[in-house]
Amino acid sequence: MCPECEDFARTVLLLGQLALYADTTGADLHFVDAVSPSLAASLPQPPTGEES
Repeated sequence: MCPECEDFARTVLLLGQLALYADTTGADLHFVDAVSPSLAASLPQPPTGEES
């Protein structure tokens, strides 16, 4: 897998895990609110024409 593809996939995975965490009982929503915008902003552009 190309490095850009790995970065994109890893960031999408982290965003998904953060969303799942936000829906759990007792989740620290202040943490979610603080981290999610930064994580979303760090999302690289999707790789073009690359398939794994």
